[in-house]
Amino acid sequence: MDMFKSKHPRLILNEIKWRFNLDKCEVYYIHRGAPGDTRTVKGKDIKTIDRSFLILEGGIHEVYIPYHRIFRIDYEGRTVFFK
Repeated sequence: MDMFKSKHPRLILNEIKWRFNLDKCEVYYIHRGAPGDTRTVKGKDIKTIDRSFLILEGGIHEVYIPYHRIFRIDYEGRTVFFK
């Protein structure tokens, strides 16, 4: 999708946050032990796009996802990042 200038997951997520709507994205990341070693998070569950980690809302604790584990980002149903 040509609407995003960045190629790094953190920069793409920041673009979505500031130019579009973070609630309309889904992030796929490696999570060992999950079915297929993959988890998906909705944009509305993202608390902070930090320098080193994507921080998710958690039940008791926040969840920290390093950017190198993110392998796909979809925006409005279209893949905008794939590694």
